[in-house]
Amino acid sequence: MTKLTCFKAYDIRGKLGTELNEEIAYNIGRAYGQIYQPKTVVVGSDVRLTSEDLKQATIRGLNDAGVDVLDLGLTGTEEVYFAAFHLDVQGGIEVTASHNPMDYNGMKLVRENSRPISADTGLKEIQFLAETQDFEKVEKKGSTQKYNILPEFIDHLLTYIDPQKIRPLKLVMNAGNGAAGHVVDAIEAKFKTLNIPVEFIKIHNDPDGTFPNGIPNPILVENRDSTRNAVLEHKADMGIAWDGDFDRCFLFDEKGQFIEGYYIVGLLAQAFLLKQKGEKIVHDPRLLWNTLDVLQEYDGIAVQSKSGHAFIKDVMRENNAVYGGEMSAHHYFRDFAYCDSGMIPWLLAVSVLSETGKSLSSLVENMIDKFPCSGEINFKVANSADTIQKIFDFYADQKPEIDKTDGVSLDFGTWRLNVRASNTEPLLRLNIESRKDRNPKPMQTYVDELTKLIQS
Repeated sequence: MTKLTCFKAYDIRGKLGTELNEEIAYNIGRAYGQIYQPKTVVVGSDVRLTSEDLKQATIRGLNDAGVDVLDLGLTGTEEVYFAAFHLDVQGGIEVTASHNPMDYNGMKLVRENSRPISADTGLKEIQFLAETQDFEKVEKKGSTQKYNILPEFIDHLLTYIDPQKIRPLKLVMNAGNGAAGHVVDAIEAKFKTLNIPVEFIKIHNDPDGTFPNGIPNPILVENRDSTRNAVLEHKADMGIAWDGDFDRCFLFDEKGQFIEGYYIVGLLAQAFLLKQKGEKIVHDPRLLWNTLDVLQEYDGIAVQSKSGHAFIKDVMRENNAVYGGEMSAHHYFRDFAYCDSGMIPWLLAVSVLSETGKSLSSLVENMIDKFPCSGEINFKVANSADTIQKIFDFYADQKPEIDKTDGVSLDFGTWRLNVRASNTEPLLRLNIESRKDRNPKPMQTYVDELTKLIQS
């Protein structure tokens, strides 16, 4: 039995050839089919050069387990999520490595109604069966047919805005040569038929698995210039950039400034609460003061969850929350089966820009000014638990409020920190925020102090 190292906490990701290849993909498809015994599963893949072959191997595995497959073709992850809850099927698989390096690929798996499959909810069982290959013979193989989900997906996306309320706007759209381009084209065409006065300036829109402009991952500072420059050059109202499988989108204001995902959570919460007061909004504990401030102003109810999509989705379901947001640019929506989407956020931002008549910078600058934050800082440490304890001990005499929902949050009243071990990488992640009205100290003071402490 060969141990498979491509199985992670939330998904499958591995180095091509050694950790993930067509044989392994076949075994994963076969194991998924045998464990869940779905009648039909939807399968899609991103633009990576190996994704189509890995997808076909996965489909063969599913078919050999007796499962019928709808092959969605080139898709982003959320098109698979959408098809899995919108069609009469029992699950979905997207072959994607999102923003990982060129020599990687992977998969994201869901069950019926797009419920996530992670290490706690079935991924370990799939791994074990794919390793042992203890596959049962089936009487009848499954069949495969192609299915175009795009028209239904676009119709769904437009339910989040009121076309009549959209004012004239100019948007820069940067698909990063990933999977987002075909959806951008389809939304643009739909806007034209509905006479929605939005002009699209598309850059790196063609899907290209060689990624001539670098792997699309706008969370990296060095990957932001092309969007920023296009916003300034075209005097656009907003810039939008996606990662490879477009389940995350990143927004730039009309000055070309990148908006931290933390403040977008507040903006999207506001978008929902403008329509319906009293809704529940789920947030993670890394950064939270701005979100709580917005919810207080717009009559929302805050619900805290551990970081990570499986936790957020569960908490949203339990609380019937309309929206959940993470500072990592993952945004989740009740009407999207509690799944994350990279298309819905910018549509909601367009809606808020239109309804308030304000610019994106003016909508977020007050948030940024009131609650400055460090952005997430990552450290490679030998032992995360020991380092967290060291931070705990260092600040103990200041008697902070302590919250252990996710890692450790220490609240000093005028500033707070959250430190946690990454679920997906061998890193310690640090976030700091302050209340500017009570604390004029520069953010860098705290960043320097904690950096020194962590690295000592």
